[in-house]
Amino acid sequence: MGDYNGSGTLPRHVDRKALYTDLEARVRYLQQFIGFTADDVIALNRGSKYIKALAPTLVDRVYSKLLEADITARVFQTRSTTSELDVDEYPEFKSPYMQCRRMFLRWYITRICSDPTKIEFWAYLDKVGRMHRGKDRMISFDVEYIHIGACLGYIQDVLIEGVMGCEKMSLPFRVALVRALGKVIWIQNDLFARWRVGDGAEFEMEIEAVHENQEPISRAASAKANTRDRRDGEASSVRSTWSSRGDSASIFSDRQSTAPTSINIGSQEVAADYPACPFSPDHAPSYETRVWSDADSGRCSR
Repeated sequence: MGDYNGSGTLPRHVDRKALYTDLEARVRYLQQFIGFTADDVIALNRGSKYIKALAPTLVDRVYSKLLEADITARVFQTRSTTSELDVDEYPEFKSPYMQCRRMFLRWYITRICSDPTKIEFWAYLDKVGRMHRGKDRMISFDVEYIHIGACLGYIQDVLIEGVMGCEKMSLPFRVALVRALGKVIWIQNDLFARWRVGDGAEFEMEIEAVHENQEPISRAASAKANTRDRRDGEASSVRSTWSSRGDSASIFSDRQSTAPTSINIGSQEVAADYPACPFSPDHAPSYETRVWSDADSGRCSR
């Protein structure tokens, strides 16, 4: 037999059908491919407080960007980027409705700062992708993938700008956190794309059956998990809650990423002056950062 992968052993088997019908198998494959490891979990865990602090700036910049072009601004009225309906009035950035929409993105960022060792973390990201395909929820949107990809790219850029400009973190930790966030965003990108591309179409009935039979994740339990205080060293002994498989090499395997493992959060003598960093002494947000502007903004009626 030939030397297939440099070690004389056969390549690891990946079940194609499982990639489309089993979310856990799909996420595991993506984690293995891009090298999402326990080091990334540690970085996300210890960096969550900085990402949460960056959330108001990130949210405002994203929604300001979405309102720049009519094709994306129109979605808040028509719920679809394919709609050619004339819109009499586009939503304003500071309107109660947009305040409410911004709350959803802040909630999303909070969820990203939760525990990626649990399948519920990835199930939530998958649900977000499915919702933007116009499935499952009454408040869903039908947003074409070009806009989704562009928005994720913009989010990643703002996160890089904010994290790398934060002098409260050491440079090695900033690099580790940016790498971990990038991997999560690219997995999220796939969990958007899977509902848009035609790959695996022959398994569509089984895919839909899985979602119809899924039990919804308890909102109260999720909120409790997301607001739980975490100690700096908590992630050093992470344990997978996913079912073990003989051929898997998950984020908790012995293989480690090349991300710095000696993570320490300390101030740097020299740091770039990035406007997105909420920790900079000169930081002055140019956007309204409150989620709720008044009592009427507590509901999204559209």
